[in-house]
Amino acid sequence: MPTDSRPSPADLLAQVRKMDTPFSRYLGIELLEVTPDLVRAELPVRDELSTAPHAMHGGAIMAFADNLGAIATVVNLPPGAGTTTIESKTNFIAAVPPGQKAIGETTPLHKGRTTMVWQTRISREDGRLAAIVTQTQMVLPGKAA
Repeated sequence: MPTDSRPSPADLLAQVRKMDTPFSRYLGIELLEVTPDLVRAELPVRDELSTAPHAMHGGAIMAFADNLGAIATVVNLPPGAGTTTIESKTNFIAAVPPGQKAIGETTPLHKGRTTMVWQTRISREDGRLAAIVTQTQMVLPGKAA
């Protein structure tokens, strides 16, 4: 009986949590689930990530989504490959107030050899949709040995 050599969701989550990502640490992103087809995370909205009149800054929403799309790409990369964001589009739907958590769920629209396209839905704790972000990640080939 063949065995699946892919890491389990728990192993993927543990691997991603070990990555040294200073910006996502600064933002306060807490990863909840990582699989090849889903990245879920929360981001507590604090004053440093807010704008007047007391809502999560659009740039913070975009940075949150960009981090999740990059993680989703990384867990789908072939060995030795890297990634970079080449395009991102955000639709803002509703404000996320400070003191709440923004909840992000990233799913694939396309997982190709040279690009991957991800959609991240950012919701508030009450379930209301706050933003939809679609981003394209370029797959950077690894260096030949």
